Amino acid sequence: MQDEVTGNLSGLNASEVKSLERLYRRRVAPNEVVSVELAAQLAQESAALHRQVGVMIDRRGAVVHVIVGDASKLELPDVGRMRGGQGRLRGLRLVHTHLRGEALTRDDLTDLTLLRLDAVVAITVGPGGHPQKLFVGHLDPSGPVERPWRELPAESATAPRLDFVELIQSLEAETAREQRGATREAQGRERALIVHVQLGRARDAEARISELRELCRTAGVHVVDVIVQRRPEADPKYLVGRGKLDEILVTAMQKTADIIVFDPDLTPGQARMISDATEIRVIDRTMLILDIFAQHATSRDGKLQVELAQLRYTLPRLVEKNTMMSRLTAGPGGKAGIGGRGPGETKLEINRRRARERIHLLEKRLESLADDRRLRRQRRTEREVPILAICGYTNAGKSTLLNSLTEGNAIAADKLFATLDPISRRLRFPEEREVVITDTVGFIRELPSELQRAFRATLEEMADADLLVHVVDASDPDRDQHISAVHAILSDLGLADKPRILVWNKSDRLESAEADLLARDGFVVSALDRATFGPMLLAIQRELWQRNGRASA
Repeated sequence: MQDEVTGNLSGLNASEVKSLERLYRRRVAPNEVVSVELAAQLAQESAALHRQVGVMIDRRGAVVHVIVGDASKLELPDVGRMRGGQGRLRGLRLVHTHLRGEALTRDDLTDLTLLRLDAVVAITVGPGGHPQKLFVGHLDPSGPVERPWRELPAESATAPRLDFVELIQSLEAETAREQRGATREAQGRERALIVHVQLGRARDAEARISELRELCRTAGVHVVDVIVQRRPEADPKYLVGRGKLDEILVTAMQKTADIIVFDPDLTPGQARMISDATEIRVIDRTMLILDIFAQHATSRDGKLQVELAQLRYTLPRLVEKNTMMSRLTAGPGGKAGIGGRGPGETKLEINRRRARERIHLLEKRLESLADDRRLRRQRRTEREVPILAICGYTNAGKSTLLNSLTEGNAIAADKLFATLDPISRRLRFPEEREVVITDTVGFIRELPSELQRAFRATLEEMADADLLVHVVDASDPDRDQHISAVHAILSDLGLADKPRILVWNKSDRLESAEADLLARDGFVVSALDRATFGPMLLAIQRELWQRNGRASA
C-alpha cells in the first residue's frame, strides 16, 4: 500500500509528516463521498499546518494518496494511466481542504476534467480546525465544452447526504450513452481534435484548417472539433502557452478525442512537454502526412522511403515518456493508430542507436533501388523516348488524367496523396511517336525536408522529364495558393526552369465564363472527358517535338 506523503513537504518536521501518514489508515464507506471522521482529520491537519491537505480515494474507500500543498493549492501526484478506455472515469476522487472558505476553484475543476476524476471535493476549514462546508463537483458528460463539469449544492461536512454509489452509477451510464453516440458519429474511426496556431500575420488559417481536415479524412480520422489560436510567436515550451494547453486538453477530454493534431509542426521539446501533460496521443501535421504515406505506399521502394522518413522525423523525438512516440497504441478495431503505422509499433523498443542503424540500412537499400531506377531511365533515354511528368498539388486530379490519357488503371481517389509511388505509362501520338507519361505524388504547402526525401523517386522522374504538366484543380477556391506552393517546391528542387504547361482540371465544375478566362494562360480540361484534351495534347506535341527538335511537327 502507498504510505508516503507527496507534494510540498518543505518545512514539515518528522512528527507532522507522521501525522499525515496516519490518513492512510482511514476508510470510507462505498456510499460516502467522504466520511465525517476523515473530513474532521483533514481539517485538523490543514489548520495545524496552515496548508491545504488532500487525499485520493478509490472506489473501495481506501486512501491511495496523501498530498500536502501550500495555503492556496495542491500539486497532485502522477496518478498513472486511465483505468479503462478513453472517456471512462478514473476511479479516484480528490478530497481536500480549503482554508479561505472558498468553493471549488478553477484549478480544482481543471484537475477534475484533465484527470477524469470521479469527483473533486473541497472541505472548508473553520475556526479551531473544524470542517464546515462540503463542495462537490463531477464531470458532466453532456455539458458544454467550456464547462464540462457540474457543481452540486454545498452540504454540511458533518452530515453529508450525497450517495456516492448512486452518483457514480448515473455518471457512468450517462457517459456510456454519450460514448455510443460519439462512436456512431465516427463510425469506428479514431477521433481527432485539430489545433491550428496562427503565428504572426499569417492569413491562410481557413485554407490550412480545411486542408488539415482533408488530411484527417484521408487518414481515416474523424475530426471532432477545431481550436484556433493567434499568437505573435510560438510558445517555446507548449506552442500555445500553458493556459491554452489546459483549455485544449479539457476540450479533448470533453469531445472524447483519441488524438490531438497540431499545426504547425511541433519541435521535439514542444512535443515532449505537451505529451507529458496528457495521456492523449499527440501528433503534428508532418506525422499525419507520413501516416498517410504509410497507408498508401504499395511498392517496396515506397514502403522503405516512408519508413526512412518516419525514422528520420521521429529520431529527435525518441524519448522515454512521450505520447508522440511511446503511446502509439492501437486504434478502434485493434488497428494501428494514426502516427503508428510503418515502424511506429517498434518505437517503444528501439533506442536512438538502433534507430540510426535502421536508418543506415534503409539508406543502403534505397540506394540500390535508385540504381535500378537510373538504369531504367537510361534505357528510355537511349531509345530517345520523351518523358512527360504530371505534377501538381495533391488531389488535383493527376491520376485521373493519366488514366484517361492512357486508358490505365492507376489509383484515383478523392483523397490527398492517393498516389505515392510514381506510375509510368506509354502514350502514343500521331506519326508513330510515343512518350512515357509519369504520374507523380502530389505536393502540399510547406513540404518538410523529411517529406521531400520521401518523394525521391518522384523527384528523379521530374528531373529527367522533358516536359512537366502542372495540373491544377480549377474548382478549388485556394487554387492560387496551390500554384504558388508547387512553384516554390519546384524552385527549391532546382526544377524552376524545367519546361512546363499549365492544365486547369475539373472544368465540369466551372462556369463557362470562368473557364474562358482561365484558358488564356493554360489549358482547361476535365480529366473525366477526353473530348476536352485536344488543345492540351497539341501543346504537348509542340513542346516535345517541335521546340526540342526531335522531328518536324
